[in-house]
Amino acid sequence: MTAALEIQGIRKSFGNKVAIESLDLSIPQGATYGLIGPSGAGKTTAIRMVMSILFPDQGRISVLGQGSALDAKDRIGYLPEERGSYRKMTVGAFLTYIGCLKGRTRAQALGRADRLLGRLGLTDVTAKKCEDLSKGMLQRVQFVAAIVNEPDLLILDEPFSGLDPLSVRLLKEVIAEEHERGATIIFSTHVMAHAEELCQQIVMIHQGRKVLDEPISGLRRQYDTRRIFLEPLDPGANLLALQAVAGVEHVTLNDHGCEIRLHQGTDPASAIRALTAQVAPARIELARIRLEDVFIRLVGEADATESQDALRTHLQGLSQTGAIP
Repeated sequence: MTAALEIQGIRKSFGNKVAIESLDLSIPQGATYGLIGPSGAGKTTAIRMVMSILFPDQGRISVLGQGSALDAKDRIGYLPEERGSYRKMTVGAFLTYIGCLKGRTRAQALGRADRLLGRLGLTDVTAKKCEDLSKGMLQRVQFVAAIVNEPDLLILDEPFSGLDPLSVRLLKEVIAEEHERGATIIFSTHVMAHAEELCQQIVMIHQGRKVLDEPISGLRRQYDTRRIFLEPLDPGANLLALQAVAGVEHVTLNDHGCEIRLHQGTDPASAIRALTAQVAPARIELARIRLEDVFIRLVGEADATESQDALRTHLQGLSQTGAIP
């Protein structure tokens, strides 16, 4: 199967600042990938190179089997972080124009736009000018513009930024429908909970380099938090006594009961049996890994490695100049 996106060894710098270094990525058709990382990590730069807005200093990018996004533009939907619309146009005219640019007939574009606007709670805005809409309404219109052509590849850069919870939920539902339709989705965000909910695979970029490329299911196995939540059946139970159970590293009390951290290598199933034998639970569950935990761990490790490398380089320089023996 031809990959929806192939990136091989791309590099991009701006003056002395390296934004992306040696990035490789292969995204199969029909997949949903989350591109995550802290602000300034290089996510948007990578997306702009995929979209041929910027061009890499070196490396190769293939989009939907073509040598450039420009050769597959009618099959791509893109919602940039910096939103844009023809503010003097009516919503209906704007969406029809975008659809026609992407190879749809006027009737096809307007019909799909009307259906999508209805799904997103915007049934009465077709005749309104874009400039007369609220920020949240205009953002939903711009999302419709990104998918009005039924794209094979949909790239969303921070699509929920500034939206109210109801609008976020509606967008998530439509994104899921686009995936079910067969679209490949690349979703860039720094909000870990959104990526965890929507994506099958997570790619993390930190300081321009890929530091993670794993399925969500694999992350949960690889980054075991070794935490158990227990709410006792008897509110007066001595939960601190659980500290003596084999395999327990630490017990932290909270308003509902306690959080129990296990020693590395402890079998969670055996620990749960031993804990429930000690204190009858109203509820007990093994904590699921959060993408935020993985993110913090990996970014911390990467920063520590960079600091060590910088210190090593500095000491080597001092040694060579004779500043230290």
